[in-house]
Amino acid sequence: MFERFTAAARSAVVGAQAQAAQAESAVVAEEHLLLALLEQGALDALEVDRAAVRAGLVEARRRGGLSRADEEALAGLGIDLSEVVARIEETHGEGALSGPAPRRRGRAAGLFGRREPGPRTHRPFTAEARQVLEKSLRIALGRKDGEIGSRHLVLALIARPGPVSEVLADHGVTYERAEGRLAG
Repeated sequence: MFERFTAAARSAVVGAQAQAAQAESAVVAEEHLLLALLEQGALDALEVDRAAVRAGLVEARRRGGLSRADEEALAGLGIDLSEVVARIEETHGEGALSGPAPRRRGRAAGLFGRREPGPRTHRPFTAEARQVLEKSLRIALGRKDGEIGSRHLVLALIARPGPVSEVLADHGVTYERAEGRLAG
């Protein structure tokens, strides 16, 4: 599939890996794809405030990456997510839920059973991030586009429910608006 990506889309995927490394994350998540696309300028036609989108991602990460739908489901059970986050941060410090993902163990583990994430460490994509890449392929095929570009990645991020699409929606980025402004 990667061979069908334009140079800009490939750059976004490589940029997502760099964003994950910078965040000291053991995995590449949807938010890293969005940050790379923001940095690349792929959303400039949508006139989004980059700093505000980054702040929205930080807030979503602070809530442990739970979406509003998750928050509503918990509220239906009588659980106030804001209260849970506040108590966790009270005990473990601010941003306790937004820390790096736990390190993985396995065949690729180092001499002492741990592999420290570093700039050259392979970071696998989360299932959700892989689904975004697959969705970008389906969007490109549905439009009969020969290649997968950055706009397909943006549309795939918007189409997938969760914290990333919610942050974009909070800043006026809808599928229809992105489709119209990113065409061409």
